[in-house]
Amino acid sequence: EVQLQASGGGLVQAGGSLRLSCAVSGITFDDYAMSWIRQVPGKEREVVSCTSKSDGSTYYADSVKGRFTVSSDSNTENEVFLQMNSLKPEDTAVYYCNAERGDPWYDYWGQGTQVTVSS
Repeated sequence: EVQLQASGGGLVQAGGSLRLSCAVSGITFDDYAMSWIRQVPGKEREVVSCTSKSDGSTYYADSVKGRFTVSSDSNTENEVFLQMNSLKPEDTAVYYCNAERGDPWYDYWGQGTQVTVSS
């Protein structure tokens, strides 16, 4: 069974930091592109970051570049982190971790974790 367990969300004041975790099981980690995607009710999903499986490079949305950083657990390589610094109220959203691969195509989502940034 494939599981992506996102955690670490919460309430923080503007300027603060949070670290989200995504524990991944049931897939071969290196076969998948790992993304953090956020959703605000009534708005389109935004891809916050996406780490390529081919070369390990990470894309960051312009809205978070320089403030958010993705890393993974170097020991087990089955956990992905999103370090979020200098948080802004507009970062408030439900954050999901996502694992996707093609040929064959598979797309897995975690349950989401709420991040609320107060002004």
